[in-house]
Amino acid sequence: MRHNDRAASAPWIRTRLRTAPGAATALAVLVLVTAFLAAAFPRAVDAYETKGLRHDILTADASRSTLEVARPQPGLELPQAQRDAEARSPELSRIGAGLLKALPAPLRADTSSVAYGVRTSKPAVANEPWLPRPEAVPPQLSYVAQSGLKEHATLSSGAWPTTPREVTSDSREVQGAVTEETAAELKVKVGATITLLTAAQEPITVTITGIVAPRDPRGSYWSADPLLRTPSLVLDTASPFPVHYWTGTVLLAEDSGPALLSTAAEPVLFWRIPPDPAGLTGPDDARLTSVIASLESGPGLLKVREIAGDTAVFATGLGHIVEANARMRDAISPVIAVAALGIGSVAAVVLLMTGALLAGRRKTELALMRSRGGSLRGIGGRLLAETAVTVLPASALGLLLATLAVGEARWWPGALAAAGVGLLVCVALPLRTTLQHIRPTLHGAREDMVSARPSRRRTVAELTLLVLAVGAVAALRRRGTSAEGGTDLLVSGTPVLVALIAALVLVRLYPLPLRLATRPVARLRGAIGFLSLARAGRSSAGGALPLLALLLALATAAFGGSVIAGIGDARDDAALASVGADARISGASERATLPDELVRTVRDLDGVTGAAPVRVEYSVNMPEAVAGDGGADGGGDGTGTSAGSGSGSGSADDAKAAALVGVDPASYAELARATGLPAFPAARLKATGSSAPLPEGAKGGPDRVLPAIASPAVAARLGKEPRALETLSGDFKVQVVGTVPRVASVSPTDFLVVNSAALEQKAPTTLLLTGAPDPGKLRAAVEGSGKEYAVQLRSEERARYVNTPMQAGAERIYLAAVAAGAGYALLAVLLSLLQTAPERKTLLARLRTMGLTTGQGRKLLAFEATPQALLAAGGGLFTGWATIALLSPGIDLVPLALAGVAGSDTSPVLLRTDLWSLALPAAGVVALAAAVAGVQAWWASRRGSITELRAGDSR
Repeated sequence: MRHNDRAASAPWIRTRLRTAPGAATALAVLVLVTAFLAAAFPRAVDAYETKGLRHDILTADASRSTLEVARPQPGLELPQAQRDAEARSPELSRIGAGLLKALPAPLRADTSSVAYGVRTSKPAVANEPWLPRPEAVPPQLSYVAQSGLKEHATLSSGAWPTTPREVTSDSREVQGAVTEETAAELKVKVGATITLLTAAQEPITVTITGIVAPRDPRGSYWSADPLLRTPSLVLDTASPFPVHYWTGTVLLAEDSGPALLSTAAEPVLFWRIPPDPAGLTGPDDARLTSVIASLESGPGLLKVREIAGDTAVFATGLGHIVEANARMRDAISPVIAVAALGIGSVAAVVLLMTGALLAGRRKTELALMRSRGGSLRGIGGRLLAETAVTVLPASALGLLLATLAVGEARWWPGALAAAGVGLLVCVALPLRTTLQHIRPTLHGAREDMVSARPSRRRTVAELTLLVLAVGAVAALRRRGTSAEGGTDLLVSGTPVLVALIAALVLVRLYPLPLRLATRPVARLRGAIGFLSLARAGRSSAGGALPLLALLLALATAAFGGSVIAGIGDARDDAALASVGADARISGASERATLPDELVRTVRDLDGVTGAAPVRVEYSVNMPEAVAGDGGADGGGDGTGTSAGSGSGSGSADDAKAAALVGVDPASYAELARATGLPAFPAARLKATGSSAPLPEGAKGGPDRVLPAIASPAVAARLGKEPRALETLSGDFKVQVVGTVPRVASVSPTDFLVVNSAALEQKAPTTLLLTGAPDPGKLRAAVEGSGKEYAVQLRSEERARYVNTPMQAGAERIYLAAVAAGAGYALLAVLLSLLQTAPERKTLLARLRTMGLTTGQGRKLLAFEATPQALLAAGGGLFTGWATIALLSPGIDLVPLALAGVAGSDTSPVLLRTDLWSLALPAAGVVALAAAVAGVQAWWASRRGSITELRAGDSR
């Protein structure tokens, strides 16, 4: 009996798969792709968060990221032998090994760069006469006896410092070394001696036996304390006058630490432990922050003191690095969640459409089984078994491919996502199919959307979704995508809700234009137009589910494309604000001027289309603000107070100092047009009358009045009347004749632009170029005039904004969202047309028996598919535009575009509509619908009418 049962059940699945291998294969491929995308998304998020955390730690200054344990020198009450022993390498090494073992997970050390030893915390004055003394102040040196010098440096000259005899607190001679940079700046040579005084003012002679070169100058060994590698010229804060002196470090032999215990330079014992981020993952940041806090002032610090001593302290800036990384991740995550929910919803709807298509194809077969006594449980079980055989292996394969494609990520989020895809298909397909056969249905019943009346339940459901969508949009506009405590799924799902409401509304409104269009078309002589509109009204391809899939896909693609476009525009704008043009040449100091020969040489280079010499003088004191709201009348062009990057829309009280910009009005106006800046009113700076150009070297009186273009805040401060200014370019009065929100030559928001020809000092300090000059030739031309001139390129500045793995990973996810949204939109069109393909084939066969030609058949199918395609395309355009317009005030793209780049503009970057992201997917929907209709008509024309009718559909 059991054998017979197995024989009866096994052929069912095998027979079904053999009967429809194409449908089973197509379903498996769709599930495979969807499971791959579902599993790859959380793995990709994990991957870029992990890479971002490691990148931030690796690229941070070693002085911030290194873990340092330090304690004062052993107490003076201890015996001298014990004090000396605690400062020698064996004891320091033993404590260092204990600290490494005590590091709590996930914190791990880079053992190759661990350093320990004794150092002076207070610099000592070096009075040797051969040492450099800028401004007559002697240098102050620090001394360190640090482990691992030979492993982290190479000997350039001389010999390694050693300890010929055991060094104690009573030793008065030790050996040391300096780096090549220290030797070059402080004029140190091999064999030189430096005197270090003890607390009793006894001299300790430090003999420089060698000069070393760091193997890895940027590594933590040399960069945890940059003075180990490079000396520095610092300001003497104790002097009443601004004087500078040199400071640097002398590297003593490793076991010379006891000698420092006798000095008054406050020696300390230290252990520097650089972190190893190779084993860290993105989700470890919370644990890492907690562990660091514990080590700084918690249970972890008690364990450190058990090993290193009761007076040990723990210090690091690693916690701030991790917190900054977490802030960026928290800012990016809500924006990424919008794409995730959108694509996930589209994929779910497309899977449901696939189930509906398969259920429709088997409706007659299952109705026959139901009429012959088949139970819903038995039919559902068989459907579940044959679906699981195809779907589960495809889901597992998708998970495997995602795991291979995206490495270094947690396994379980991707597994849950792939399992969710498989479960949805395995449950939805049998459930959808069996629910159609709960009660008998009339064969050939119409599915006419024109005559369909929505039920009360549907109306209530639509109103509920409408309220949720409105609430989500209002919340997003009020507080942005970032919610306190994490990502708000309701807010991030606003585009999905908006698309859902739009789909339901369009489905309800869809019959109205059909009714209006059918009446005049019915009066025409041809039957093609009337038949196509009638078929479009009856077709289930225009139902809510296909339309929902299309609107979701198009809205998500438009949203993702707009995010990518907004990121690119923000980076382009920030690069332009930083450089001012396509290229910028300026002096190393603010007062350095450019020679005329350099300006002429650069202007004649290939690729240079325009050159604007500019004289910039920063921090010019502005007069007291005028009483009342007396701003300048900017007139028409060139006026504006728009907010945003460099808007200059601050108050008059804030504009106490501004940048004075002297320009040639004609060349500068051309530069503004070429770079896309606000129009510059060059005509208002015409040098006439008292502002006429001065001859070279001539002096102008302080009563001359120069017309000026100002930022809105400066214009409000100066008012409409002439105001006196004292500048390095001359003393004169200015009268504001117009305002512009920003200028190309300066990044400050407060500025004043005048005609450089009217200034006493006309020499330009900056040259702004447009075009695409060769960077090598441009730099060569500049270097020929002197090395004190710097060259900045807009393209190089633009490249700085794509250097963080977290930003690059999030941008790749949005690119994938755009591609996936477009792909699912086209797939939704294909599925909706395939759902009614048998009916159209039968219709063409019947109409051909009545004299319908092949060309007329193609027109019929094309006209039938046009209303649904236009409805989806138009609805997708409107939904995408409305979604972006509603959500743009609440979305700031700064974390994706500019965060983490020093000196970048961090003003809000709002989302904007990208026309290409709206139009291309919508056009693809229409094109695919027309192509499918044409292919169906061509294929039907190749098959005989008798074949189709014999196979056929009785409807």
